[in-house]
Amino acid sequence: MTKPTLSYLAFDPATRRLRLDPREPAFFLNPYEAYGFLHDASNAFYWEEFGFWCFGGFGDVNKLLRDRRFGRQNPAGIPDSRGVGQDRTHLKAFDGIEANSMLELEPPVHTRLRTLVNRAFVSRQVERLRPRVEALAKELIDRFDPGKAVDLLPAFASPLPITIIAEMLGVPVEMGPQLLDWSHQMVAMYIHGRSRETEHTANRAADEFSNFLRGYVAERRRNPGDDLLSLLISAQEDGQKLSEDELVSSAILLLNAGHEATVHQTGNAVYSILAQGGDPRRFFTSPETTAATVEECLRFDAPLHMFMRYAYEEIEIAPGIVVRPGQTIGLLLGMANHDPHAFAEPLAFQSGRPDQKNVSFGAGIHFCIGAPLARLELQVSLKTLFERYPLLHLAEQPRFRDTYHFHGLEALSVRF
Repeated sequence: MTKPTLSYLAFDPATRRLRLDPREPAFFLNPYEAYGFLHDASNAFYWEEFGFWCFGGFGDVNKLLRDRRFGRQNPAGIPDSRGVGQDRTHLKAFDGIEANSMLELEPPVHTRLRTLVNRAFVSRQVERLRPRVEALAKELIDRFDPGKAVDLLPAFASPLPITIIAEMLGVPVEMGPQLLDWSHQMVAMYIHGRSRETEHTANRAADEFSNFLRGYVAERRRNPGDDLLSLLISAQEDGQKLSEDELVSSAILLLNAGHEATVHQTGNAVYSILAQGGDPRRFFTSPETTAATVEECLRFDAPLHMFMRYAYEEIEIAPGIVVRPGQTIGLLLGMANHDPHAFAEPLAFQSGRPDQKNVSFGAGIHFCIGAPLARLELQVSLKTLFERYPLLHLAEQPRFRDTYHFHGLEALSVRF
């Protein structure tokens, strides 16, 4: 291979083969340096460590997310084939949830599930939550001790979205820490190089999470309320309802997705805004500037960096790049958001940039169903935080976690 420009990666331009350990600290602490190199070298490359072709150009990622010749549902029938070996008997509970998750399914089943669930997440429904999100943000901030350093991740970024989604579903808010534990243990299944122990832990979490929700589903069937679980139980599309397995999988997906990415994005956004210096309130002077700031945070340092899809037929994606049915491709959302062909000065944080766009929520039929809620939570929580504490500053330099797929901080210690 050719001599790399960056010491921790090797790229062969003739074959477009990349060797780059996603657990290399120089990479996961700042993936944008490698992305910049790859944008210059090739936006499409075969990533040896993952074993599939990856695409990082904004146009390619946006197009491939919408290309129906690719999908999330594994043609082999296994929702997640990135296991250790081929024996998956120890993942029965986890696979059972994934098998009914709309994120892992394609039409017509995906269409039916998404139509039923989407009713609670359209923008007009989500907008009704704005006062509650603002009140909760103020409540959490009121608990801070201005005389002490505060880690914003457990004190602010994490409890806000898990509380909101728990209240929406109608499950006890005091279960928040347990819901987070189950979620973290399940999400670990998507981290590169996971262990057998990780798989056993994820399966146990899936089993416990599922049993917990089945109990609440049974209660809501007996005593319906105005919560999301009750809505999902009663919702029909062309006379069809969600099965109990579909209902449980949908609730778990909403709980996991309803906080995991938002926590990381909140931490990344605070860090990004503080790095700009000056008075942070200038980014939140109106609803328009607040919305623009959140969109730039989503582009500038997104929480999800890779989204994988399966090919459903033989496809020549680009000259010399052919994928066959069942093969995986990787779409690099974080890299696409920094494509110099799509953004002027992609490494600069510009909340009012005229070329504002991003693929952080995906695109096409799997566009994040919770995007309106995530945007609202970020707009309200960031504005409330910086208006209350405009002198907020880092107590220590934060460090990104060794989790390439989910790009987020280990801690965010600040003072006021």
